[in-house]
Amino acid sequence: MPAMKFVLLSCYLLRLALELALRALNLRQLRLHGGEVPSALDGIIEPGKLEEARAYTLAQSRFGLVETCFGSLLVLAFFFGGLLPVYDALFAGAGSFVLRGIGFFLGLLILLEVADLPFSHYRTFRLEARFGFNTSTFGLWLADQAKGLALGTVLAARLVSGALGLVRWSPAHWWLWVWTFFAALSLFLMYVSPYLIEPLFHKFTPVTKEGLEERIRALLAKAGLKVSRVQQVDASRRSRHSNAYFTGIGRVKRIVLFDTLIEQLEEEELLAVLAHEVGHWKKGHILKRLLATEGAFFALSYLAFSLLRGGSLPGLPGLPAASFYAQATILGFLFSLGGFFLTPLGSAFSRRQEWQADAFAAALTGTPQALAAALAKLSSANLANLHPHPLYAWFHYSHPPVTARIARLTARAEAAVQRHS
Repeated sequence: MPAMKFVLLSCYLLRLALELALRALNLRQLRLHGGEVPSALDGIIEPGKLEEARAYTLAQSRFGLVETCFGSLLVLAFFFGGLLPVYDALFAGAGSFVLRGIGFFLGLLILLEVADLPFSHYRTFRLEARFGFNTSTFGLWLADQAKGLALGTVLAARLVSGALGLVRWSPAHWWLWVWTFFAALSLFLMYVSPYLIEPLFHKFTPVTKEGLEERIRALLAKAGLKVSRVQQVDASRRSRHSNAYFTGIGRVKRIVLFDTLIEQLEEEELLAVLAHEVGHWKKGHILKRLLATEGAFFALSYLAFSLLRGGSLPGLPGLPAASFYAQATILGFLFSLGGFFLTPLGSAFSRRQEWQADAFAAALTGTPQALAAALAKLSSANLANLHPHPLYAWFHYSHPPVTARIARLTARAEAAVQRHS
């Protein structure tokens, strides 16, 4: 085996081993402590609900292990087992540079989507259904898959054709033009998504609970924020999981509430959850994440340009030669590999912002206990793992563990009572 191929394979196997070790630690922690009621939730979470949450997390983890192993086998076969040059040869000399690239990348996209179908079906109709979360029908699931594949194909074709066209048009500076094209398109999609993309999958209606929209707008006005719409979405057609989010940018930004969330929470709790989301806007987290993403992509675009021009990429998986498209695929593999080892940095950055949003929500509403109660209810309703291993949470969690968030909010509420007593 060539030295470069051996090094790359070793790095990938190290990544896989590290991921499996983290999962094993997390499962061991769950088996040992999953039945214990955390002190921050004493008297709030039923022990029986903890047992259900432990069973759900274990089932998810086992299924995730199968999915990870299957995906890893595909990666090993494609990059190290000889499938990449075979696939690459299918598009040699057929059509223009741009058309061959569209065929190459869309073919990969479709193959990956098809390979994921059995896992998506099992996750929805076996795993989620077993724990009472799934409400989707097979017809609705199939329609979602078809629409998702069609939308992904159209967007991917636009991205690939635009990027490859720029590579042909400006061979010496294409990295800058491709970055600009991708950045502009991503902003455009953020703007039109609430009107053109999201309605393809969900039905959005004004909030039906009497007086709720007025209270939400009053809360936003207190924070100095305006939105075009406050809506609820028919999430209950697919799942009993709940959420709330902001969508869109500029004048089209709006608040969307899952109808399941409205059912699960009291109004004060619901407002506290929304205040947390408002905190992300007011603290500039959305803009910071966007700038960080575009900054990273800017650097990666230039790095990709340099590596593709250097001509060393085919040798990494042990190939004598490879097309531009195959080399770009190898680059994607390299960036994904490097991104995994940088995961803790992104997780820490995200957790810091979540702490800030919690603090903002507590100050805005004046009732930190309302957010704590909401988090407890949502954890119970969604069967969240309340005992993650600290190392697993440090590596993967984009949010602080919910027990730590509730404990800090409870302490803040108690401190406020003491100050006013």
